[in-house]
Amino acid sequence: MKILFKNYFIPIILIILSLLFYIIFSAFSYSNAVFNNISDSVFRLHVIANSNSEEDQNLKYEIRDALIDYMNKITINSNSKDMAITLANDNKNEFYKIAKNIVDKYDLNYDVKIEIGNFYFPTKHYGDISLPAGNYDALKVEIGEAKGENWWCVMFPPLCFVDVSSGIVPEESKNIMQDNLSSEEYTVISNSDDTNYKLKFKIIELFQKL
Repeated sequence: MKILFKNYFIPIILIILSLLFYIIFSAFSYSNAVFNNISDSVFRLHVIANSNSEEDQNLKYEIRDALIDYMNKITINSNSKDMAITLANDNKNEFYKIAKNIVDKYDLNYDVKIEIGNFYFPTKHYGDISLPAGNYDALKVEIGEAKGENWWCVMFPPLCFVDVSSGIVPEESKNIMQDNLSSEEYTVISNSDDTNYKLKFKIIELFQKL
């Protein structure tokens, strides 16, 4: 009896482990494929304040607004992320000047660091669009010691609207994102009420965090 149990037990365990491995591998592959397509379609902005004092936080928002305004002007005819990044690189010194002029306006002894690269972002919600945690290409702005609260948004497609709580994303921005993503990928990030897509978003979020 023991031998018979042993003969059945080991194959069953192997089948369960194989099935578990297949499920994890499939979820991981799905997560990477969808996230990479999402990441390849957006160019983000990350502004870090000198500190959490009211003065430094207000400074962060003023710099943010000025940079967004300038970025919107130079990318008005951009129809791709690559073009937006190229324009950002070409105007990197101008971004620095804009931010530094605002700092100097208040006679603050802060430097500003402008960097364009690939950085980690937590899960963020922009109205009715959500982007899972993971690494994204971004324009990173560090003010002074950069020890204050962060502010994030998406520069391309332009989702950098100030009142995130309003839940309004410009239709033009949504259309650009839809053009660059499959219908399933777009549904995953568009805060769908579908339980299936909510679960898929959580799977992507989990594997990207890991």
